[in-house]
Amino acid sequence: MSLWGSRFDEAPDEVLWDYTVDPTDRRLLLDDLAGSLAHVGMLEQVGLLEGGDGPELRAGLESVLAEARTGDFVFLDSDEDVHSAVERRLGELIGPLAGKLHTGRSRNDQIALDLRLYMRRTAADRISQIELFALALTDAAEDAGDAVVATYTHLQQGQAVPLAHHLLAYAWMLLRDRSRFEDLLKRLDESPLGAGAGGGTSLPIDPEMTAAALGFESTFDNSIDAVASRDMPAEYVFVAGQAMVTLSRLAEDMILWASTEFGWVTYMDRHTTGSSAMPQKKNPDMAELARGRAAGVIGDVAAVLSLQKGLPMSYNRDFQEEKRFVFHADDTLGATLGALRAMIAGAEFAPPAPSSWVGALDLAEALTLRGVPFREAHHIVGRVVAELAQSGRVLSDVSIDFLLTIDERFEAADIARLAPEQSVQTRGSAGGGSPASVSTQIAKIRDLLT
Repeated sequence: MSLWGSRFDEAPDEVLWDYTVDPTDRRLLLDDLAGSLAHVGMLEQVGLLEGGDGPELRAGLESVLAEARTGDFVFLDSDEDVHSAVERRLGELIGPLAGKLHTGRSRNDQIALDLRLYMRRTAADRISQIELFALALTDAAEDAGDAVVATYTHLQQGQAVPLAHHLLAYAWMLLRDRSRFEDLLKRLDESPLGAGAGGGTSLPIDPEMTAAALGFESTFDNSIDAVASRDMPAEYVFVAGQAMVTLSRLAEDMILWASTEFGWVTYMDRHTTGSSAMPQKKNPDMAELARGRAAGVIGDVAAVLSLQKGLPMSYNRDFQEEKRFVFHADDTLGATLGALRAMIAGAEFAPPAPSSWVGALDLAEALTLRGVPFREAHHIVGRVVAELAQSGRVLSDVSIDFLLTIDERFEAADIARLAPEQSVQTRGSAGGGSPASVSTQIAKIRDLLT
């Protein structure tokens, strides 16, 4: 059903209909009905509905809402969009009175409202998922106990750190993703309903009343801005995209950790797949797909920004396309948070000890504590590393006698610092990779999420 055909002598051509009608907005049905109920309530209060019109419209909308909630609402191929579907069904239930639903309203401010209502509730869902995932990582960090691994720079072993410290790094990243959604919710807290087609209306509507009924903090200051600005859907896609990048980086580590070369973790059979040809394989496919699907959401970010960049004020049909980018980004993030959280929650970590070379910086810092300039200490330990490597030895093979041939300021106690377990115990800097820091972080994250 078209809401705009009154001045046309011909019905829409099939090619026009097929090209312009996009059924993806059907997921906004509950949001559209919420907006319509608030709108009807306002029309009653300002006197634009008389007699029993308001109660009858509300009763009809409540019946449609009941169908929507039970999944019994039926969309027809003739429904141009979710707005026309609601008005068509309302007309079937209460007759011509349904035509008063659109009083003082346009599809332009309707869709701006519906999308804000959708993003407001899905952002809350994503925040909840992110918090649960951060807690799963915190649980895994706590379960890791005293396990020590290497940090990697340039994908080469760098320093020794608790495995928990590595896991908690992702928890902190996710918490920043959460805060971006929370910041976005503040900007979404403004109702565009009442802006009409872009210039407002001569009818005595009350946008503040509908805003309050829908739980918005405020309403718009400029009707053109209300219907023509799409920075918030773009921001939603970006926030989802940044969260997907966080998950993609975690997924890459999860894939590496499960490899034979790393051997840090084993995932549950029910969270992995096998090979059709190689019986021994156990593949972290969900992590690989998360890494791959992040690319699609990054594409959504580029698309939703490009969509806006050359549009004149105010409303343009191009905006129809943005919903698909919002929905795809949101669906992908929601599914990925669930998939990777399941893998982490079921993971069994048993990492091998890191290479003894990870103690090189500790050896240099031992000299630094005795007043040796760090650049000089770095050079001295570099000589130690070079001579050991040339003779086919590793840092754990070093003796105090050998160290003293390199520099007389070494002491026997320096040997103990080279063990990875001892190295992390001496890491006293705030937020560094020490067991004490890990305990502080776990407590802080749990407090933040309580």
